[in-house]
Amino acid sequence: MAFSVLRSFTLELDRPSDAVYTSGEVVSGQVVLVLNNASKVRSMKVVGRGVAMAHWLENWTVGMNAEYNDYTSKITYFRKRQHLIRDNGEMTLLTAGRHEFPFSFQLPEETLVTSFEGKHGSIRYWVKVKLHRPWATMKKIKKEFTVIQPIDINTPALLSPQAGTKDKMARVWYRNCGQVSVTAKIDRKGYTPGEVIPVFAEFDNSTSRSVVPKAYITQTQTFIARGTMKQKRAVVATLSGDVVGARRRVAWHGRALKIPPVGPSILQCRIIKVEYTLRVCVEVPGTSKLCLELPLVMGTIPLHPFGSRTSSVSSQYSVNLEWLRMAIPEQPEPPPDYSAVVTEEQAGHCNPAAPPAPTGDLSSIMAFVQEFRFRPPPIYSVVDPNPTPLHMRPRCMTC
Repeated sequence: MAFSVLRSFTLELDRPSDAVYTSGEVVSGQVVLVLNNASKVRSMKVVGRGVAMAHWLENWTVGMNAEYNDYTSKITYFRKRQHLIRDNGEMTLLTAGRHEFPFSFQLPEETLVTSFEGKHGSIRYWVKVKLHRPWATMKKIKKEFTVIQPIDINTPALLSPQAGTKDKMARVWYRNCGQVSVTAKIDRKGYTPGEVIPVFAEFDNSTSRSVVPKAYITQTQTFIARGTMKQKRAVVATLSGDVVGARRRVAWHGRALKIPPVGPSILQCRIIKVEYTLRVCVEVPGTSKLCLELPLVMGTIPLHPFGSRTSSVSSQYSVNLEWLRMAIPEQPEPPPDYSAVVTEEQAGHCNPAAPPAPTGDLSSIMAFVQEFRFRPPPIYSVVDPNPTPLHMRPRCMTC
């Protein structure tokens, strides 16, 4: 009879199911209770929680017995409780029909960790409602919601270029085949999913065998419990290059590597971390792989065209100038010769000597090019190039 009294018991959040919350926001909703008949209720409360948990088992066999070791760690980021019907020692009588109980609680202002689901752990946020009635089993409803902590890549630390170089001696059956080296550079450390990473790299193959250059993005999930660490790696994007022949050198001038839809980096949790790395590798047949790793941070706020409001102007210019050195040649092209712009006949009528070509400063070079880019105007002469014919009578200007 007790089960037939309760027609429905639901938990509804005010925001859609795919909504995203962040620190300091309010999570609100309502508990809807529909009764077929009048019923007594002892208590009803709603609890909001955010928990990070890492867990895995390790087993080994000793003789005929198998032993297990349990690794578990947990961090509670917030826990809030709100009584919708308080248990004060007396029953609360609810009439038949629909009853709505609104609730709301604010997430902590402190930095929360982004929601995450992994093989050996998770970071979850949820709302749970518990209904206690006399002579009936306790009813529970649980609904999870997503929290994403914003990561703004428009900061000097994430806008700084990342570069490195690495080499190794290739050996096959204890025989040296030569040296392989890789040098790579990317324009910044922070990216957002959907962006394209231009990879600048140089592969120097001094061996007697052909090598295959590759670049890929790896995601590393790290779980920590009881002083033990467990990791899980996965490749999320790959870029393959052409084969580099023996004793040859090949360069990548901004090869595009697109970032797929992946979760943001998690760096502030003590027991679960999600990190990304760009690995530029060279595969040498018959020997181990040579890999150069460049750290990446997957953010949630994309790059602003003028940089972050918090970053200084000098830091922005330092980044831009750094990449100007890569985009333009080491030595700027000299300005064109004066004879290639102005003809000898025009130069003979020009009394002032042409100013000497400046050296060194790029701005002065551009000024020099701008000055002699166009041909000079015709030489001034007192002789009218279009004289009046003799048979025409001069016209009086006062008539």
